Amino acid sequence: MGLFNSFNISASALTAQRLRMDVISQNIANVNTTRTEDGTPYRRKTVVFQEKEADIPFSRYLSEQSRNRYLAGGGVRVTGIVEDPTPFKEVYDPSHPDADENGIVRMPNVEIVTEMVNMISATRAYEANITALNASKSMASKALEIGR
Repeated sequence: MGLFNSFNISASALTAQRLRMDVISQNIANVNTTRTEDGTPYRRKTVVFQEKEADIPFSRYLSEQSRNRYLAGGGVRVTGIVEDPTPFKEVYDPSHPDADENGIVRMPNVEIVTEMVNMISATRAYEANITALNASKSMASKALEIGR
C-alpha cells in the first residue's frame, strides 16, 4: 500500500459522505412537498455506495495465495441515487389544495426521524474519515522528519 493510497481512500469516503448528506438534506427539505414536476409527491432518495476496485480483485481476497498477505481496499464510490419505493403517506386534510375528492392528501414517504439518524450517521462517518486522513498526514509528516 503506497503512501497516497490512504489519502485517496479517505478522500473518496469524504466525497461519498458529503453527497449522502446533500441527499439527506434534500429529503428533509421536501418533507412536505406534495406536488413535484411530474405531479406526484416527493419521493425519498438514498445513495448507493460500492467499493472501488482495489489493486487486487475481491475474488482473490479469499484465495489460498492471499491468506497471509496484507490487503487494502481502494475506497468507495457512489453508484447512484435511487428513489425509495415505499408507499406515500396518506393524510386526511380536505382543505389542502392537493387533496382528492375524499379529502386525502398523499404526502412524501420521508420520515424526519429516519433522515436525522441517517444525517448523524453520515456526519460521524465524515468525521471518522477526517480523523483517518489527519492520522495519515501525521504519519507521512513524521516519516519525512526521520530523514532530517
